Amino acid sequence: MLTIYNDQHALHQGKVEMFRGELVPCFEVPARVDHVRHELERRGLGPLQMPDAFDEALLAKVHAPRYLDFIAHAWDEWVALDPGNVSRDALPSYWPTRGMRTDVLPKSFPARMGLFGFDAGTPLTAGSWTAARHGAACAWTATQRVIAGQRSAFALTRPPGHHAGADFFGGYCFVNNAAVAAQALRDAGVERVAVLDVDYHHGNGTQAIFYERSDVHFASLHGDPLTDYPYYLGHADERGAGKGEGFNHNLPLPRGTDFTAWRAALKAALDGVAKVKAGALVVSLGVDTFEGDPISGFKLRSDDYLRMGEDLARAGLPTVFVFEGGYAVAEVGVNTVNVLEGFGQAAG
Repeated sequence: MLTIYNDQHALHQGKVEMFRGELVPCFEVPARVDHVRHELERRGLGPLQMPDAFDEALLAKVHAPRYLDFIAHAWDEWVALDPGNVSRDALPSYWPTRGMRTDVLPKSFPARMGLFGFDAGTPLTAGSWTAARHGAACAWTATQRVIAGQRSAFALTRPPGHHAGADFFGGYCFVNNAAVAAQALRDAGVERVAVLDVDYHHGNGTQAIFYERSDVHFASLHGDPLTDYPYYLGHADERGAGKGEGFNHNLPLPRGTDFTAWRAALKAALDGVAKVKAGALVVSLGVDTFEGDPISGFKLRSDDYLRMGEDLARAGLPTVFVFEGGYAVAEVGVNTVNVLEGFGQAAG
């Protein structure tokens, strides 16, 4: 399988995140992608290419212009507050809540950080925007290869994307790469695109972007938001709104779910994709469903990811894979490449 690789990903390297009441070293680190790349090369699983030149105007089709403007200049503003900030990550510390206004853009940088960011676990660094922008280029390039006739392609990038909404960052995500891929497929004439999110954590950003659209069907199987991040979205009764009603399919699962139960949920999600007659598939490929993941709660084992890839291939659709989560760094490479290998073997 062709892989489009973000060679700028390591420019985003946060120092700390807020986790359960204390600042801890970041779980989302460059080694995640490095392990996947090394495993791809070890197995010889197809060529690895850099992304093509990318028209960033596409970003404004899935993200709000004022958000893009903020995130592009946030680091410079952070350092302008205090030259000492050059050695510190930027993290939000204030957030608008119910009854407060979000339509007025504050002049205060910390206030805008809270307006556009929904957690204190996503550090913004000097290289965050460059890494995220190149990640979007990877997703777009992988999509172009599939549009041109490849059965599948893989965007290997970080930071991940599925928690980023039209006008917010969080969950380690700044630009929604899966949404970029889905929009590119639509722009190429695919009548309806399905985005299938298999990350442990619900893809709240992707859901929010497409919730009122019928041309992009979103399906997600994930840890129950009653117990797991991002907590405030991902329930089964969220079915879409307006024109998008019926095109959102959440399958929340309890902690401790093993592969047998998880695979049954995957079948239900793929049945839904077939029902809406999607013409192409974007997979938000998170492997934090692994039993050894430090911030997740499912019980999948490495061999299970081969079966996952086989099941995804049987959907019979042109498929773009976009790398998302997975924080058991030593195993993330094996598990990710197992999905791709299983897909390739079943797709023929």
